[in-house]
Amino acid sequence: MFSRRLKWPYPPNRLARLLEEKRARGADRLDLTESNPTRARLSYPGEAIAAAFADSGVAFYEPSPRGLEEARAAVAAYCAGRGRPVSPDDIVLTASTSEAYAILFKLLGDPGDAVLVPRPSYPLFDYLAALEGLRVVTYSLAYDDRWSIDLESMERSLDARGTAPPRAVIVVNPNNPTGSALRRGERERLHEICGRHGAALIADEVFFDFLDPQAVEEAARSGDPIVPSEQGSNALTFSLGGLSKACGMPQMKLGWIVVDGPDHSVREALERIDLIADTYLSVGTPVMRAAPRLFEIGAGIRSAIMQRLEGNLRTLMERTRAGSSSCRVLDRDGGWYAVLQVPAVIPEEELVLALLAEDDVLVHPGYFFDFPREAYLVLSLLPDPAMFDEALRRILARLDRG
Repeated sequence: MFSRRLKWPYPPNRLARLLEEKRARGADRLDLTESNPTRARLSYPGEAIAAAFADSGVAFYEPSPRGLEEARAAVAAYCAGRGRPVSPDDIVLTASTSEAYAILFKLLGDPGDAVLVPRPSYPLFDYLAALEGLRVVTYSLAYDDRWSIDLESMERSLDARGTAPPRAVIVVNPNNPTGSALRRGERERLHEICGRHGAALIADEVFFDFLDPQAVEEAARSGDPIVPSEQGSNALTFSLGGLSKACGMPQMKLGWIVVDGPDHSVREALERIDLIADTYLSVGTPVMRAAPRLFEIGAGIRSAIMQRLEGNLRTLMERTRAGSSSCRVLDRDGGWYAVLQVPAVIPEEELVLALLAEDDVLVHPGYFFDFPREAYLVLSLLPDPAMFDEALRRILARLDRG
C-alpha cells in the first residue's frame, strides 16, 4: 500500500531512545545539539516582528510562481549587501531550503538519477533525494589543517562508468557541521568541473552570513577570498538561502533560490521552475509582504547570533587548551557548529550515551554526519553561554577520566 521511497520501519537508535526516556521523566539536560535560535535564550524583538505583518496587503492573494516581486526585491537587496548583485527576476521564493531542494530535484533529475553530495555533512540529502526518487552519491571533504573538497573524489564520482553521471553537485558553503567555506580556487574548479560534466551546481549558502571574521581576513590576506558564486559561470548554478539562518527566523518559512549561469540555461530553468512552483504555490502572502521589514529586523538578530557563536567558540578554545591535551577543535571558517576531535578509546556511540545518561549532556556523535572515522563530537555554538560552559566542563571531565 505504501511507497518504498523511504526505508520503513525506521526504529529509533539507542541515543534517541535514551533521550526520549529522559524527556518522559522530565530530566534536565544540557543540549549542545540546539539549532533553533528562537530557543537559545536570545533577545527577540517580538513586537517589531509582529508589526512587520501589519500590512493590509496580507488580506489579498496574488498567486505568483516565483513569489511576490516586492519580496524578491528584498532578497535581491540582501544579496547585493553581500556583494552579489542579482536581478529579482532570477530569484524564486520557497517555503524553506528543503522545499528549494525538492523543486530543484524535480527540475534536474528523473527517478533513478543521482545527485552528488558532500561527506561529512548534515544527513538531510538522503531523505530529500529519496522522496524525489533520486539516488545519493558522495564526494569527500578532507581535513589537513583545514577542511577542503577532495576534488579527485568528486571527479571520480562524476566519471563513474556504467551508470548515468550525477545530475547535480551540492556544496554547502560553509558546510554543516565542518564549518568549511569555499576558497576562490575551489569555487572556480567546481564551476569548471560541473560545466565540463554537464552537472548543475547547487550551492547551499544558508550559513554564509556566519563566517568567522578571522577566516575571512585570512582568506583576504592570501589573495583568495571567500566569495559568493561568481557571475558568468558556464555551469548552471542555484544558490540557496533563507530567513531561517540569515535572519534567525526559522518560524517565518521563507527561503529562496538564485539562478545563475549561461543566459539560455537560466531562462529555461526559470521557465521550468515556474511550472513546478505554480503547481504548489506554497509560500504564504503574509511573510512575503513582511519580507522587506523582516530583513531589517533580522540584521540585529543576526548580529546577536554572531556574538553568541564567537563567545562560545572562545570558551571552547580556552577550555580545550587548558584541559585535556588529547582533544582538539578542528579548524573552521564559520557556521553554527564546532567539531571536537576526542580520543578514540571507546566508540562514539558509547561516549555520547554515557554523556547523556550520566552527565545529562546531549551532543551529536560524528557518525551522525558520516565522518569517515572516529572519534568526533559535534557541538552547537548557539546555546546559552553559561549552559554551554557547564556542558563543556562535563564533557572534558569525562574525557579526562578516560
